[in-house]
Amino acid sequence: MFQTHYERIGGESAIRALVKRFYQIMDELPETYGIRKLHAEDLSGSEQKLFEFLTGWMGGPQLYVDKYGHPMLRRRHLPFAIGDAERDQWMLCMRQALDETVTDIALREELFAAFLKVAEHMRNRVNAPVQP
Repeated sequence: MFQTHYERIGGESAIRALVKRFYQIMDELPETYGIRKLHAEDLSGSEQKLFEFLTGWMGGPQLYVDKYGHPMLRRRHLPFAIGDAERDQWMLCMRQALDETVTDIALREELFAAFLKVAEHMRNRVNAPVQP
């Protein structure tokens, strides 16, 4: 029988744990300062929105859509300069959060691959060429 990612990860409590750990990592790692500074000082609003988005994105209740409408992720992120460094920092946080909170290795890798596609799509800035 087909199970959604929402069901496979363990539903609401598992997604909350993933998101909570994701933002803890972002707040703790010096190498993620670039994306941390794009967020409000209080991460609780971002945490709640990501939880609501991921719940629906993984096949659970459409909490985000019900509250805010279509996610339009790229448009909502246009005010923020997102290049390779920001994408990589976001993925560093998500990789570690997935590794620490998702025990199903196959699911963890499926989600990582899907997050990578989304993170790549969020890029809205071409990185400047390295000057000699």
